[in-house]
Amino acid sequence: MHQNEIDTELGQVGARELLATAPMSRLAYNGSDGFPRVIPIGFHWSGHALVVCTAVTAPKVRALTERPQAAVTIDVGNTPADARSLLIRGVASVEIVDGVPDEYLAASSKVLSADEAAEFAVQVRQMYDRMARISIVPTWARYFDFGAGRFPRFLRELAEGGQG
Repeated sequence: MHQNEIDTELGQVGARELLATAPMSRLAYNGSDGFPRVIPIGFHWSGHALVVCTAVTAPKVRALTERPQAAVTIDVGNTPADARSLLIRGVASVEIVDGVPDEYLAASSKVLSADEAAEFAVQVRQMYDRMARISIVPTWARYFDFGAGRFPRFLRELAEGGQG
């Protein structure tokens, strides 16, 4: 996928909203045993990369260092009419940083009041001397808004009378 196609997908109003406000994503990667993993994790969109932060000792740190290919799904909605999804594939880079990365606090603040976020920051700064900052730069992206008729091509073709 070319960068302008990625930018077009990520630039959709609904995609930008998911990146800014969705509290949770699902990160997929291949574990150290070679088998796939999918985990729920908070995230921060930096404007060019999805950033997730975790303990240095988390299994995903080693796995993504060895095999940096990753996929992320961010979705909301409970019915077909309001279902929206942003799918991203990319390459992860892992950086071990001192203290708590700003992106970790920003991701957490999506679901906390200002007072709760301040208390959370105090608590995690006491807990972590170092953290892993994992940045996933998109190499492919697709935004779906099922209620608005923006869904995968195979479903569109099926709806138009194609073979399923």
